[in-house]
Amino acid sequence: MTRIRPGSPYPLGATWDGKGVNFALCSENATAVELCLFESPEARKESQRIALPERTDRVWHGYLPDVLPGQLYGYRVRGPYEPAAGHRFNPNKVLLDPYARAIGRDVSWAPEMFGYRIGDPAADLSFDERDNAALAPLAAVLDHSFTWGDDAPPRRPWHETIVYELHIKGFSMLNPAVEPALRGTYAGLASEASIRHLVELGVTAVELMPAQQFANDMYLQEKGLANYWGYNTYAFFAPAVAYSVSRTGEGAVQDFKRMVRALHSAGIEVILDVVYNHTAEGNQLGPTLSLRGIDNAFYYRLSPKDARYYMDYTGCGNTLNMRNPAVLRLIMDSLRYWVVDMHVDGFRFDLASALARELHEVDKLGAFFDIIHQDPLLSQVKLIAEPWDLGEGGYQVGNFPVGWTEWNGKYRDVVRGFWKGEASGVAELATRLSGSSDLYEHGGRRPYASINFVTCHDGFTLQDLVSYNDKHNEPNLEDNKDGSDQNLSWNCGVEGPTDDPVIRALRERQKRNLMATLLFSEGVPMLCGGDELGRTQKGDNNAYCQDNPLGWTHWDLSSEQREFLAFVRRLIELRKAHPVFRRRRFFQGRPLRGGSVKDISFLEPSGAEMSDSDWSSGSIKRLGIRLAGDAMEELDASGARVVDDTLLWLLNAHHERAPFRLPPTRRGQAWELLLDTASPDAEPRRIRSGVLSYDLRERSTALLRTVKA
Repeated sequence: MTRIRPGSPYPLGATWDGKGVNFALCSENATAVELCLFESPEARKESQRIALPERTDRVWHGYLPDVLPGQLYGYRVRGPYEPAAGHRFNPNKVLLDPYARAIGRDVSWAPEMFGYRIGDPAADLSFDERDNAALAPLAAVLDHSFTWGDDAPPRRPWHETIVYELHIKGFSMLNPAVEPALRGTYAGLASEASIRHLVELGVTAVELMPAQQFANDMYLQEKGLANYWGYNTYAFFAPAVAYSVSRTGEGAVQDFKRMVRALHSAGIEVILDVVYNHTAEGNQLGPTLSLRGIDNAFYYRLSPKDARYYMDYTGCGNTLNMRNPAVLRLIMDSLRYWVVDMHVDGFRFDLASALARELHEVDKLGAFFDIIHQDPLLSQVKLIAEPWDLGEGGYQVGNFPVGWTEWNGKYRDVVRGFWKGEASGVAELATRLSGSSDLYEHGGRRPYASINFVTCHDGFTLQDLVSYNDKHNEPNLEDNKDGSDQNLSWNCGVEGPTDDPVIRALRERQKRNLMATLLFSEGVPMLCGGDELGRTQKGDNNAYCQDNPLGWTHWDLSSEQREFLAFVRRLIELRKAHPVFRRRRFFQGRPLRGGSVKDISFLEPSGAEMSDSDWSSGSIKRLGIRLAGDAMEELDASGARVVDDTLLWLLNAHHERAPFRLPPTRRGQAWELLLDTASPDAEPRRIRSGVLSYDLRERSTALLRTVKA
């Protein structure tokens, strides 16, 4: 029998100190907690069951001097089984430590994984006496040692950041330049071929879709599908074992750290997409994996009308109880762990509005934000909110506090609508392209509070956005009822793949228009991984369950795809070359520094500034934007004034050509064409003296700059 001592209530989880392991688990309503030790992942039951001897301030704890790293363990927690009162304790179920740093065994699905008897007439009010020890997920005690060497966070300023959202498995799974054994893993992303692509593309940060251990839902497995995206977390500290070469918990930790170290060495930051708004345990009919059995009423937000049910602001069955200090501590401890131990550079919070619901309404002054703001570590990393959830009043774009950036869904919608040709009013377009001051300036934030995107993992890829009018989600086996019906997409004349050269050319131009708009807008651009390669999901706009070539990135590129990749690289180079695209302050729309030229001017094709009637018009599909590079009023890191060329950005979403009159230049200057999406291969050229206008082709955008005549 393993010896046990009282141990300490801090830190939570399993902590090896070189001599033994301290175990600590937080549960307010439990009557007893038993630590279960397993010999191997194949063990069908625990080899030892040890009652934790002490309870301090809701934390059950004990110290085992004979336990070493690698030990597999879980818990059995005793207490009332009263679903109507919110209590779902069931000691027949082995539970995963919510502070598990490494997963020793993933869950195996069977009816025993549920706390009630599936099929019972009383449903979740019944009590399941079957033991799940052979199936339950297990934690592994972790030795945290790792040689980081001279690894350091790149700490790239937000205004210089270009985000690339990717799926760890899908990104490298089909890349022939990656060693076969490494494809689809952390090591595959850390490979020389993967990093070379990111560096040559020019992005500065990768935003990784969920990498914390997640459940592969039973109902998806039964249909031959999988939870590919991973927005179904059940271990907030442990990297997903599925992306480890060794398929072990300790291997996943080591592989993740090597991946971060490799990306940092290339100057690329690592941002984690984290899901703290709900867990994989779902609603009252979900499985008992961890928090539900440890203390359901303590960790989850239950209905005030009937504690049998959950408040579901996420559409995933449950919502964590952000009013509980222990839940806030769990999340904050997890965030600090990923920064301190795993060296990540920031987080994107899935359905972040749910984290702000202390009462029913979203409260941007809630405890979650207060804690992060005062934290000397977390307040300095990159924080991105997905500023909505599915509850009432959940759409909170523009309402997050200082220190946060947001996925700007309004930017996505207006840019898609403009290039689709919808006459939705040009005023909002101008606001979005210039940094969305209406959303962020009043709260004291800067243009880089806006994470601009046209596509992301959720919805059509860029290729599909210009190839489909409607979603085609039949492979998801939900009768095409899942996924959004509001895509603001346009197939350019025919649904899906086509050999028609005219339609194909138009689609390529529309892709160039959308990508150019994204890279030339004020704010932080975010590319959806694979868009630069022409990735398609064949019209599936909700490929969350497609862990197969439909959801993976393909690298066997056609000539069209290679040309588009080169074009995207060129756009990123232009953005980096011109600080006027990366402003840290909002435009003033007036002359600065005693000059006569405004820092930004919005122009009609005639060359005149937009009038009030123009702004209120709902039919304008053409716009010119003059950006004065010598009127930025900003200093660089050394204190020198930032100066750029004056740029002229012309946009024409109409189906007819538009001659744009060129604004006058200063004496000794002329206009030079840098880029035109209608002629993507053309080299920069000087506009001849005496030419007063630029003939912009239908459905295209162009960029010009002033140079010495």
